[in-house]
Amino acid sequence: MCDDLTAHEEEAALAAVGLNRRQFAAISAAGVLAACTGSQSEAKARAGLTESNVAITTPDGTADAFFVRPAKGKHPAVIMWPDVAGLRPAYLEMGRQLASAGYAVLVVNHYYRSAKAPIFGSMAEWRTPEGQAKLKPMMAALSPQTATTDTMAFVAWLDQQPATDRKRGIGTIGYCMTGPYTVRAAAAVPRRIKAAASCHGGGLVTAAPDSPHKLIASTSASYLFAIARNDDARAPGDKDALRAAAKAAGRPAEVEVYNADHGWCTLDAPTYDKGEAQRAWARVLALFGKL
Repeated sequence: MCDDLTAHEEEAALAAVGLNRRQFAAISAAGVLAACTGSQSEAKARAGLTESNVAITTPDGTADAFFVRPAKGKHPAVIMWPDVAGLRPAYLEMGRQLASAGYAVLVVNHYYRSAKAPIFGSMAEWRTPEGQAKLKPMMAALSPQTATTDTMAFVAWLDQQPATDRKRGIGTIGYCMTGPYTVRAAAAVPRRIKAAASCHGGGLVTAAPDSPHKLIASTSASYLFAIARNDDARAPGDKDALRAAAKAAGRPAEVEVYNADHGWCTLDAPTYDKGEAQRAWARVLALFGKL
C-alpha cells in the first residue's frame, strides 16, 4: 500500500535517477508519459480507438469515467480502477493501451462522490501534504460496499454499450488501493466478471470477515495477483493466503512477486519499472485473453 514506508522507497527510486520529489513533480504528466510510451506502432494502434468522457448513474450519484474502445466491432469489456491518486493522464494512457489490445475499457473515477476527475495531474501531487489532506475525506467516503454497488452500476452500463461483446465475460483491473476492488467486483457480479487482475494491490488479505481473499470462493473469475517485492517483504504470508484461498475455491490464480517496488506498473509513479511493468502487462493480457 501507499504509506510512509513506500514514500521513502519512492524517494530512493527518484534519487537513483538523479531527481528529488520536487523535481519529479515539476515534470508534466505529458512528459512522463512521453518518456514511457510513444512508439510508432503504439501511436498507430491508438489511432484506431474511439474515446469519450461518460457519466454513469450509481446509487450514490453520477460517476464520471473515461471510455475507450476500438472504433469498430464488439469487444470484451474491462473495468479499470486507478490507484490512490485517481483518474488522471497516466490512467487515460493505460486505458488506451488496453483498448488497443482489443478491449472496451471503462477507466473510472472512484472518487466521484467527492469530485470529478482529475483530482491530481500526476502521482507526485498525491505525495504532497496538501495532496494527502485533499484526498483524506475522499478516501473516507469509500468502503467495500461502495466498491460493490459501483461495480454493479458499471457492469450494467457496459452491457448497454454497442462496443461491448455481451457474449464474453468482463474483466477488471485495479492498482494499489483498488487492487482489492477487483475481487469485490468479481464477487458483486459473478455471472459477468470472469477475470480480475490486482497490480501491487494492498489490503487483499485481512482479518475482516469480508477480506477480499475470503470472497474468492463466491466468484467465477480467474485471477492475477502481481505483488510488489516491498509489499511482500512486509506481509510475506499474503501470497500464500491468496494461493490457498484460490485453490480452496477452485479458481485459477497466478500469484507472483515481481522484482519491483509498489507502484511499478503505473506510468507516472516514481517507482515505475518499464521492464517489470511490461512483464506484468503481458500477464494481464493473457488473463483477459480468456474472457
